[in-house]
Amino acid sequence: MASTETKNIVWHDASVHREERNNKNGHESFVLWFTGLSGSGKSTLANAVSRKLFEDNKQTYVLDGDNVRHGLNKDLGFSPEARKENIRRIGEVAKLFVDSGQIVSTAFISPYKEDRQQVRDLLGENEFIEIHVDCSLETCEERDPKGLYQKARTGEIPSFTGISSPYEEPEKPEVLINTEDYSIEEAVDIIVEKLKEKGLV
Repeated sequence: MASTETKNIVWHDASVHREERNNKNGHESFVLWFTGLSGSGKSTLANAVSRKLFEDNKQTYVLDGDNVRHGLNKDLGFSPEARKENIRRIGEVAKLFVDSGQIVSTAFISPYKEDRQQVRDLLGENEFIEIHVDCSLETCEERDPKGLYQKARTGEIPSFTGISSPYEEPEKPEVLINTEDYSIEEAVDIIVEKLKEKGLV
């Protein structure tokens, strides 16, 4: 049941609508949801795609998992419940970016299918483009750019995805990129071409 506070909150319509922003920008607004293991290349790829789109005069922004935990989500840990809340908040923020007319890329492990589906359900058709940044656990551990896998193996980091916490792979992502098979440049081209096929850019 809604609280008294919730009952007293009324949605206020904006004077500038999303369609107007999209028309002015010359492209649709949507979410590129990069998901994959730590070390798979999510942030690198999200930023490379954002740079490519920006240079093509598209309005873009990247929401990175680590960066967001420095501010908006700094009160959250890494328990299953905290991970779910982390993704819920990011989904709501991403929705605001879409409403503002931007192409927002999110780079989060987002290990649970249910959580990713909830974000997809927040948005309309073709507004949630799931990109599975695939990479074997062995290669991710070899890369280990932040030294996290080593800490997870020694027990310094509990509930670490891929080691002591599960990662549920997307079943039907809009784009599947294996960063062991493609260079960053090749992966960017594949993603941008997919967006063009969908008529989004």
